[in-house]
Amino acid sequence: MRMSQLVAPTLREDPSEAEVVSHKLLLRAGFIRKLAAGVYTYLPLGLRVLNKVVNIVREEMDRAGAQEVFMPVLLPAELWKETGRWDMYGKELFRITDRHEREFCLGPTHEEVITDLVRTSLRSYRDLPVNLYQIQTKFRDEIRPRFGLMRGREFMMKDAYSFHASQEDLDKEYQNMYRTYCRIFERMGLKYRVVEADSGLIGGGFSQEFMVLADTGEEEIFYCDQCEYAASRESAGVGEYRVGEGGKEKDKEKDKDKVKEVHTPGQRTIEEVTAFLKASPDKMIKTLIYETEAGPVAGLVRGDHALNEAKLKKVLGVEDLRLASEKVIEKVTKAPMGFAGPVGLKGVKIVADTAVPLIGPGVTGANKNDYHLLNVSYGRDYKAELIGDIRYALRSDACPKCGKGKFKVDRGIEVGHIFKLGTKYSDRMGCVFLDDSNKEQTMIMGCYGVGIGRTAQAAIEQNNDKDGIIWPVPLAPFRVAVVPVNSTIEEQMNVARRIYDEGQKAGLEMLLDDREQRVGVKLKDMDLMGIPIKIIIGKALKEGKVEIKLRKSGEVKLVPVDQAVEEVKKLLS
Repeated sequence: MRMSQLVAPTLREDPSEAEVVSHKLLLRAGFIRKLAAGVYTYLPLGLRVLNKVVNIVREEMDRAGAQEVFMPVLLPAELWKETGRWDMYGKELFRITDRHEREFCLGPTHEEVITDLVRTSLRSYRDLPVNLYQIQTKFRDEIRPRFGLMRGREFMMKDAYSFHASQEDLDKEYQNMYRTYCRIFERMGLKYRVVEADSGLIGGGFSQEFMVLADTGEEEIFYCDQCEYAASRESAGVGEYRVGEGGKEKDKEKDKDKVKEVHTPGQRTIEEVTAFLKASPDKMIKTLIYETEAGPVAGLVRGDHALNEAKLKKVLGVEDLRLASEKVIEKVTKAPMGFAGPVGLKGVKIVADTAVPLIGPGVTGANKNDYHLLNVSYGRDYKAELIGDIRYALRSDACPKCGKGKFKVDRGIEVGHIFKLGTKYSDRMGCVFLDDSNKEQTMIMGCYGVGIGRTAQAAIEQNNDKDGIIWPVPLAPFRVAVVPVNSTIEEQMNVARRIYDEGQKAGLEMLLDDREQRVGVKLKDMDLMGIPIKIIIGKALKEGKVEIKLRKSGEVKLVPVDQAVEEVKKLLS
């Protein structure tokens, strides 16, 4: 491609709309342009990178034995209502009504559609296992689209779904996909970490995220300094939950003081109450009231801990969990928001974090306006129906796997997610097969996703400097830029065209900067775009040589003109 013909409008200043470096560089280097909030057009350079990601993903999925399909974007509401997600998904679902008043949505994910396809197409255990994938545009009505391709309302994704006759077979395919994803991100030249994760709205019993490591990543990764345990912030464990237990035996002497009611006018938050009572946050029992499909729930955590709603949902086994309204809180606790506590709380399921039973004597809300309770003790004054790990981990917590190490924290960007779905969708949609005894059995499912545009942007977040993007070679839109210092000098242009033509024939993906621009502008543009190798044709041509410069290291080599392409081939290999 000749630069004079390429549509790549570069910008010298950072766009005001962009918050993270990768978004700024995608806009500045002419890879994408914004059409609306969370909706982008891919320009030629951006599309070339996107296709590089797609090609690697497709090659590795095919190699792993998956089969490519292409499902509709427009999805009938009936399928989503079968699984209950039509109402559960909420406002993120783009909903459409056609001229016949039939309801549809724009697909954010395709579990329902693929399950419907399989239940009407495959009937025997002989048809299983099968893994079907697609690479397609998805839609989610994000409340706050941000970070460019990281959190958009329209985005490209590879999603795959596997169907199995047994749990053992699912486990085998899950490991196959795990290895496949490792190959995908290794081929792209990305540094990544695999972490245990929350399954979110997709559901299932177990999932792992593939996180590209970046100091500016939007998510925290907790990992043990003594073993291989790693998890997202949402899923980092601090101990297994136990039903109906009160934790370790406490010092009974601490329970000798009776509960005392104290007046705390207007003191609602942990910070306000601890300051008012001169108490320590770790002696506070924080009570949060939630609404679920099974009724109201009170979640208890220590005052210096934060309740993790994903963990609470898992402990409760519910799908719909949301903080209760002030009206519901008053109905449940008989007090305004800010004064809830577990003592005397009735008609609500109480779930306590594993650290809560060890607080004693503690401080908590009195379920009475402007009052709190002192000297509250677990077992004597209140009990929980469930005790479990329902809080966010802290760096000071011990590793839940080895029990010896402490947490360290990296930052990363989620680019892939693999799930063991189990029978969540196949049960609800009647996706069954006939086993070797001719009996109906429910298919067991897996799900495996890669964010295509998100991966491309994450690569920039991991690979950039003050001059622009530093593309890993496998993802670069062009691998080599041929830059004549002065395009008006015929000798330089002749050599540039010769090297360009030779490189093209060798399949090197060359970009010829034939613009009549100052050399400083050309080189800045090539660095901004992240082209891995530059062949600069200038003063050294008098000695029959050209300059080869590597974008990542800045290393410069002088080589004879007739050896330039061979030298580049060596560098790329």
